[in-house]
Amino acid sequence: MKPDISSPNLTLGIAGAGAMGRGIAQIAAQAGIRVLLFDLAPGAAAAAQQTIAGTLSGLAAKGKIARDAADAAAARIVPAESLDAFAPCHIVVEAIVEKLEAKRQLFAALENIVGEACILASNTSSLSVTEIAAACRRPGRIAGYHFFNPVPLMKVVEVIDALLTEPWVGEALAELARRMGHTPVRAKDTPGFIVNHAGRGYVTEALRLLGENVAEFHVIDAILRGAGGFRMGPFELLDLTGLDVSHPVMESIYHQYYQEPRYRPSALAAQRLAGGLLGRKSGRGFYEYKDGKQQMPPTPSAPAARPARVWVSGARPPLAAAVRELVRTLGGTLDESQSPQDGALCIVTPLGEDASTCAAREGLDAARTVAIDALCGLDRHRTLMTTPLTSTAMREAAHGLFAADGVTASVVRDSAGCIAQRVLAHIVNIGCDIAQQGIALPADIDRAVTLGLGYPRGPLALGDALGARTVLDILENLQSGCGDPRYRPSPWLRRRAQIGASLLTQEA
Repeated sequence: MKPDISSPNLTLGIAGAGAMGRGIAQIAAQAGIRVLLFDLAPGAAAAAQQTIAGTLSGLAAKGKIARDAADAAAARIVPAESLDAFAPCHIVVEAIVEKLEAKRQLFAALENIVGEACILASNTSSLSVTEIAAACRRPGRIAGYHFFNPVPLMKVVEVIDALLTEPWVGEALAELARRMGHTPVRAKDTPGFIVNHAGRGYVTEALRLLGENVAEFHVIDAILRGAGGFRMGPFELLDLTGLDVSHPVMESIYHQYYQEPRYRPSALAAQRLAGGLLGRKSGRGFYEYKDGKQQMPPTPSAPAARPARVWVSGARPPLAAAVRELVRTLGGTLDESQSPQDGALCIVTPLGEDASTCAAREGLDAARTVAIDALCGLDRHRTLMTTPLTSTAMREAAHGLFAADGVTASVVRDSAGCIAQRVLAHIVNIGCDIAQQGIALPADIDRAVTLGLGYPRGPLALGDALGARTVLDILENLQSGCGDPRYRPSPWLRRRAQIGASLLTQEA
């Protein structure tokens, strides 16, 4: 049954000549595969072939591929007049509109055209592959094959096994991905698969922080780029993707999981979508855009003020040691007494708690207390968090000191878990729950996220880097502080934190 994926005579049919169909056709043709390309719109397939030929020619002009290879790849793409041309195909990939009934009708038509051994694959990003396959006579040969845009650059593809997909189908599609130079990751048919599922942690928690008025959107972006190590802040990402794309996906996954709190969307996003603030494509989203360029809100200069003395809480010794060393490096004077002296700036280093809780528990003067998030280190970005009573003088003194060496220091309002801690812990927890549900192997979860979302680490490796016990503490404190089941720790995380195992450890 399984086609010979390495065969020079392999023929791939692609239904849909939009951006995704064109991208899949290009990488297949470059891999030496004959491609038949069909689109319902008259002339669309021929136009797509010409577009791909132009792209390949441009790559050759830049020296990225040989001219002969570019010409040969372009020649392998053949526009099809009708679906009937797919009769000799070994595999057909649909990349049409993201509507269930349209995909089901297409597959029903294809079953009357292709051979019994032909694999039918859907590039759906959000629909149930099982539901697509249910209308077919032979659902066992149907699987999901989710590429990312732009296909030639995003080197990962999710191979999704529906409930009735036969094992050889996923194996063949994984082999095909490797032949085309992509990394396949295997996933079960669940809402969001791996990448769109795991991606809920980053943007939904950032939207929640904005909704709680913890900080302005551009400050949250700066913290997550600087302290978190992300290439783009969550609001930059939402603007790039467009809220008309992102928000429906957030709502879809939330409802498909029957209102699971971990995936709860934001009313802020819904309101902005209704107002037409979509992002780059509309000229204004969270940021404004002029001539296509993002306009950055002004960043105020750090104050010149400095504290007379700095007392650092020892409640979390490793974090306290790092802060004390930084204070010395910045030329500050440490208050080494057991309790803070009068007039000293009081620094706390919470994990999953807010500055007010730390000040109350340790009997500190809330007017002199400022928290610093030391979880991700203090060399790239520093986040300071005030209590509702922190005086202006102490706020400015803390800001001035911790920005004295030119490293950006952001001052935010009181929040359990500050900003980076909340977002990172949420990402790790969702990744752990994907593993707990058996949607994908731990290594494939991390591989899909790093390649598909561009995160500096996959969620499970991130949890290991932060420490599973630390992430568990953050989540438990978050849940205890606000009572929201959104932050309940995944059993996968809890068990491994308790016994000191890596989050990438797969159970036998």
